[in-house]
Amino acid sequence: MNPWLIYSVGFIAQILFSGRLLLQWILSEKHQKVLTPSIFWKLSLIASFLLFIYGDLQDDFSIMFGQAITYYIYIRNLQLQGEWDKIKRIFQLLIYTFPAFILLYNYNNGTLDLQRFFGNESIPIWLVILGTIAQIIFNLRFLYQWIYSERKKESVLPLGFWILSLIGASLILVYAIIRKDPVLFTGHIFGSIVYVRNIILHKKAKRQLNEA
Repeated sequence: MNPWLIYSVGFIAQILFSGRLLLQWILSEKHQKVLTPSIFWKLSLIASFLLFIYGDLQDDFSIMFGQAITYYIYIRNLQLQGEWDKIKRIFQLLIYTFPAFILLYNYNNGTLDLQRFFGNESIPIWLVILGTIAQIIFNLRFLYQWIYSERKKESVLPLGFWILSLIGASLILVYAIIRKDPVLFTGHIFGSIVYVRNIILHKKAKRQLNEA
């Protein structure tokens, strides 16, 4: 496939990821506290869908693995906000089964084509490990957020979410530079700025609460 077409899929995904952060940032700045609008999770799900495809087209296991961790957490947050039931059943089914479809697509004569991901000369195994660790740390933020939200019975983005975001994004930037991947690099440069600002807003809101 044409490399520019592959990059286009990745950049559209990152634009959506950045768009959700920009909207969340603007709303949070307006109210001087961290907010989580439903559009944040909708854009996250669409972007994750596209970035999963981008990872598959790039034979990049770490990208696909990272999106697999968070894909269903995005769905769960939409459920917590009451937005999931507004989606038609046929689309719910397609969204649910999409990762399984990609997995089946990568089967060759009944065997998963692992050579594409772990035998790729352009991505040595040590780099796959680095990228995977970076994605695990980066996406643990959503596992943490999911557990936190389930306890609160509402979809929220706690301080720990943004701290894990910043640590994970920094590692992914290192991976992106070594991998020479402009899609990952541009997306996480912008994201890191937002993560720092949300950490500042969290601490500011907590300080104001303590002074009240």
